[in-house]
Amino acid sequence: MLACRVIPCLDVNDGRVVKGIRFKGLRDAGDPVERADLYAQQGADEVVILDVSATPEGRSAAIDTVSSVRSVLPIPLTVGGGVRSLDDALRMLDAGADKIAVNSAAVNRPELIAEIASRVGQQCVVLAIDATRSANAEGRWDVVTRSGTNRTELDAASWASKCVSFGAGEILLTSFDEDGVGQGYDLDLIRKIANTIEVPIVASGGASNAAHMVDALKAGASAVLAASIFHDGASTVGEIKRELQKYGQEVRL
Repeated sequence: MLACRVIPCLDVNDGRVVKGIRFKGLRDAGDPVERADLYAQQGADEVVILDVSATPEGRSAAIDTVSSVRSVLPIPLTVGGGVRSLDDALRMLDAGADKIAVNSAAVNRPELIAEIASRVGQQCVVLAIDATRSANAEGRWDVVTRSGTNRTELDAASWASKCVSFGAGEILLTSFDEDGVGQGYDLDLIRKIANTIEVPIVASGGASNAAHMVDALKAGASAVLAASIFHDGASTVGEIKRELQKYGQEVRL
């Protein structure tokens, strides 16, 4: 059994970690460098930084935040937000990112996935999918972009499959409906995507305890991402890993 990954997420706005519900009502949750350092010490397998205002504001993720976090982080770092071109991706990698997450820009121009993958390798390319249940079709999720403000006509499963064929090496799958709610991940969504593609899935949106994470892993995720439970001090990464181990999940302690 491969060890599952536990990944704290730092949603960053104007140099501060923030958290909300369904991408709205953002509240301050600390300094990104301090948070990254803390989570690494607690045993996080990776850290994700998502600049939540970069795309709506039409800019790239803050290079200085990425480089500052990298300076204290001995584990893999994924960075997303405002990556619109290969040059944007290369700048993030130069600043210390190990993987680049692309969402809105890939929807606008899917070839971007192939361009980044061909230059730096499939293992560095993460397709970030924010998905919401379709109001018109059972068992379908629509892709949303621009921090959830734009609902597209893309079916999340078909979109994931297309981007994997373009070179995406991992899917960061966030349920817009469950984000910040604390009622657990959207397991139907995870199963749908897991049955469609063969690259690793990072489940995101809705976790408030280790049991929720176990459910996501059993549904087909390879890793579980969370924010509020770590930022608010409800659990540490180490506590979550020990709980996962009790449920029979392989983890790195």
